[in-house]
Amino acid sequence: MLARRLPRVLLATVGVLLSVTVASSAQVVAPTLPANDLESAIVGGQVMSSGPAQVVPHPRLRPVPKAHCARGSHPLKDPIQGRVSRADMDQPQAARGWTCNMTRVGYFPTPGGFRVWRYRDRAGHVCAFYDSSLGSPANIVSLAALPTQGVIVLDMSRPAHPVKTAALTTPGMISPHESLNLNARRGLLGAETGTGLTTSGTLDVYSVAADCRHPVLQSLTPIRYGHESGFSADGRTFWVAGGGGQVVAFDVTNPKAPYSIWAGNMYAHGLNLSRDGRTLYQTDPINGNLGILDVSAVQRRRPAPQVRQISRITWGTVSIPQNSIPITVKGHRYLIEFDEFAFRFNPATIDDRVGAARIIDIANPARPRIVSDLRLQVNMRDVHSKLGSDPYPIGIKTNGYAAHYCGVPTQRDPTIVACSFLNSGLRVFDIRHIKHPRESAYFISPPKAEAGPGQDGDMAFSQPVFDPKRRDIWYSDATSGFYVLHLNGAAWPRSVSRDAGSDSPRG
Repeated sequence: MLARRLPRVLLATVGVLLSVTVASSAQVVAPTLPANDLESAIVGGQVMSSGPAQVVPHPRLRPVPKAHCARGSHPLKDPIQGRVSRADMDQPQAARGWTCNMTRVGYFPTPGGFRVWRYRDRAGHVCAFYDSSLGSPANIVSLAALPTQGVIVLDMSRPAHPVKTAALTTPGMISPHESLNLNARRGLLGAETGTGLTTSGTLDVYSVAADCRHPVLQSLTPIRYGHESGFSADGRTFWVAGGGGQVVAFDVTNPKAPYSIWAGNMYAHGLNLSRDGRTLYQTDPINGNLGILDVSAVQRRRPAPQVRQISRITWGTVSIPQNSIPITVKGHRYLIEFDEFAFRFNPATIDDRVGAARIIDIANPARPRIVSDLRLQVNMRDVHSKLGSDPYPIGIKTNGYAAHYCGVPTQRDPTIVACSFLNSGLRVFDIRHIKHPRESAYFISPPKAEAGPGQDGDMAFSQPVFDPKRRDIWYSDATSGFYVLHLNGAAWPRSVSRDAGSDSPRG
C-alpha cells in the first residue's frame, strides 16, 4: 500500500548503467507488459491488463521533401538529406556549423543534455532551463562520480547574450536524464534522478514563479525509479517514468510535500498528457509501442484509483519510442510521436531500422492511425546501412542518423515541428499539410575542435523550445552548448496568433 506522504529526506543515489549489446539476428521472448507478477510483488503498484499492441497500417515510407535553403544559408554539400559526411567535416564551413533558413542569434558554451524549457515569470523575466548531464560520469555511473553542472538557468532578457544565473545541483537536477519538466501555469520545475535504470533517487521540485533566474527549492522526495516524466497541465500531478518497469504519479498540489497517489508496473519512456489531464500517452521503449491510457481516476483523485488502457499500437518501422506531443489541427486531435536511435530491445534487433518520427491521428483514441512520417533521406534503411563510417562519437549503425526529441511552438494549430536528429542536427518541418510534411530548415553545430578522429559528429539530443514572437528556437547540443536560432519567414509560416504558445506548459 502506497504511503500517503513520503518523508522529504535526501537519499544517497546510485545510478545503474544498462548496457545492451545484441547481434542483428538475435530474437528474445517478449517480457509481459506491464511487468511480471514477481516484479509486481517486489515493487508494488497496479498490474494493468494489457494485450499485445495492435500493428497499425503505415503510409508508404519515404523521406520528407528537402528544404530549399534561401540566400544567407550555409548548407551541407552532401546530396543525401541529413548526412554530415567526412568531406563536409573537412571543409572550412565546419568551423561555423551548417544552416538552412536559420541564423545563429545567441549562444552559451555549457553543453546540454536532453530537454530545454522557456519560461516567463510573474515579474516579466524570461529564463531558459536545460540539463547538462549528458555524457557526464554522474549520468552514467553515480553521483559519487561528479562533476556535472546540473540544470543550467539562463537569464534570456537579451537572447543574443544569455547570462547564467544559477545551476541546480540537488540529486534530481544534477543528473535528471530526460526528466526535466516545467509547468508554466504554476511556475514549477521538476526532475528526478535518472540514468538508463535508476533506483534510490529523488524527485526535486523548484518554484520559478517569482523570479525564474533564481529557482527556489520546494522539496526532495525519495523515489525508486527515474528516467523520464510528465506534468499535467494544471500542475497538480507529476508523473515519474522509470526504465525499470514502473510509473508513479505524485500529487504536487503542495510542492513542498509531494506524495505518491498511484503506481503501475509497465515499461515507460516518455509521458505526456491531454490538456484535461485525463489521458496519458505512454511510450514503451522495451517492447516498442505506444499506449493511450485513461488516467481520469488519478487526475480526479479518486480513492484507490485504477488506470485503464484505451489502446496500444505499434508500427513496422518502430525502434525505441521516446515520447509524444498531443496537438490539435483545426480541432482534430493528433499525436507527434518520436522514436530514438536505430535498434530495438525486444525483439533484440540491429538492422538499420531508424524509427524517426510520425504524426498519428487520435480523433478516436481507441483506433489510432498513422497519417504521415517525419524522416530524412538518411533515415531510410537502404541509405542508413551504407553510412556506418561517417564521423560520430557513439556509432552510426545503432545510434546515429536518428531522431531523439521534438517540440512544437503551440499545441493548437502548430505550423512547424522541430526535432533533434542526433548527428543530423536540429531539423524543422512544415506541417501545415498534416499528411504531407516537408523539411523547412536545419542547423548543425560546429564539431568540437578537440574531438578525436571519427568522433567529431554532432550529438543533437535535446527537446527544442520556441519564442514565437521572435521566430526563435532554443536548443542545446551535447557537444557544444546552448543556441538561440532565428528562422526566416519561409521556414516558419504563420497561421496562428503571434502570441500563441510562447510559454507552452508541456513539451
